[in-house]
Amino acid sequence: MPDGQAIPSAARPISGGAPIVRLEGVTKRYPGVIANDRIDMEFHAGEVHVLLGENGAGKSTLVSMLSGLQQPDEGRILIDGDARPIASPAGALDIGISTVFQHSMLVPSLTLVENAVLGRAWWRRPDREGTAARMAAMAARIGVSLDPMALTGDLSLGERQQAEIVRALMRGARFLILDEATAMLTPHDAARLGQLMRRLASEGVAVVFITHKLNEAVEYGDRISVLRLGRKVGGIAPETLRQMDPQAATGEVVRLMFGTHDMASGAAARVDPATVDRAGDPVLEVLALYAGAAAVPLHNIEFKVWPGEVFGIAGIDGNGQKQLAEALAGQEPISDGRIRLDGAFVDRLSIGARRGKGLRYITDDRLGEGTVGSFSVAINLLLKEIGAAPYWVQGFEKPAEITENAREKIRAFDIRTPSAETPVGKLSGGNIQKVLLARELTGTARAVIFNKPTYGLDLANIAATRQRIRDTAEAGAAVVLISTELDELLDLSHRIAVMDRGHLAGIVANDDAARRKIGELMSGVGE
Repeated sequence: MPDGQAIPSAARPISGGAPIVRLEGVTKRYPGVIANDRIDMEFHAGEVHVLLGENGAGKSTLVSMLSGLQQPDEGRILIDGDARPIASPAGALDIGISTVFQHSMLVPSLTLVENAVLGRAWWRRPDREGTAARMAAMAARIGVSLDPMALTGDLSLGERQQAEIVRALMRGARFLILDEATAMLTPHDAARLGQLMRRLASEGVAVVFITHKLNEAVEYGDRISVLRLGRKVGGIAPETLRQMDPQAATGEVVRLMFGTHDMASGAAARVDPATVDRAGDPVLEVLALYAGAAAVPLHNIEFKVWPGEVFGIAGIDGNGQKQLAEALAGQEPISDGRIRLDGAFVDRLSIGARRGKGLRYITDDRLGEGTVGSFSVAINLLLKEIGAAPYWVQGFEKPAEITENAREKIRAFDIRTPSAETPVGKLSGGNIQKVLLARELTGTARAVIFNKPTYGLDLANIAATRQRIRDTAEAGAAVVLISTELDELLDLSHRIAVMDRGHLAGIVANDDAARRKIGELMSGVGE
């Protein structure tokens, strides 16, 4: 569509019929990873098609291929029934596919109308006045209020996203991808965007909405598809979704995202909560913790973990779990509340001082945050002790001591590496995880925070890592286990909390009813 042409008329088929875009056996591989594995999927005009899945499930790769940033290794993408390669972002725009990302792509120092004419033919004088009029008309058509002459940097994130949607429609978008578009929005702006998606669908636009928030998926979606580990594991068709109440729809999505078990079956707990002695003082105590600077602010987080206890934290990824882990470790500043370890407050201590007291954190970002890929295994095993005796004396490195420490940990944790001097980035994900475990679990570990410790590992390394978690608790430490794998939490935890939008929705004992109760808390109908 040229500038100013209306978005697809509501007179065209709104739902059903031939899909605008169809994926047939689409596969995308990266070294050592199958990001998308034989995905079949359809996207229809007049539908909000919600795409759900944990981080690493394959959503971003799928969006990259639909946006022309990547090409499938196998399978094909059909546009209006014809197999057509989407060779570039410009090619995607030519066939009516536009993407609005979580972070605005508009230039803050330009006005909205100046952003709208960016990328046009350089030899043509931009018609700013005409473009502004068309922008205002398009905004009014879809129920958005914006000033084309407003400076982009002065607008809220929600207003910028609305402007990006208007720009996409002006460029002829009939297939609009909203990639985590509500993640950084206020609740009010997120609701406005949800209403806008519904209006666009009523006009015949095919909307693909990617989110971690199940309430948004159920409220705004016409069709839901769930990805897990690169595969489409199921979904809810429009006719089924219309007949389900929000609680039932959310429960089905949770079932698809977290495994094939029946959420109501109440499978037998594998850990007995009564084995933890809570007569004495807790090792770790979190008191009314707030962290307002985080992407997902933490609200009034409170819990206690006793010696030998594994305290699990469940929830859809992106509800503040990582912020909580980093706040406990000292990497995320807190705005209010206290953290007590072995009876002493540690919330005002540095990361290193907390670690010295026995508070350890094993990050989910093994290579980007947990290690330095170009450094040797030996140095990474001492990464948080660089400059300290006995491995450094008066600023001088002691190579023999460093190497011997590495050899001991390599043996004890079965790290498969050619040598202690091998760059850690050359190891497999499982062995990088073993380096983290060896570094953090050695010494006086009193409370250990595990953030998605088995994510991306093979079965053997998953089993080995889970055993390390059990061993850590059995040695008397307090364990906080953050995981998006519900079966993992049920296998290891004595109690399980559910995080929802930055607060704890509830804490349940790992008994026969735990699976059902956790599902209810995730659905917003629990305790």
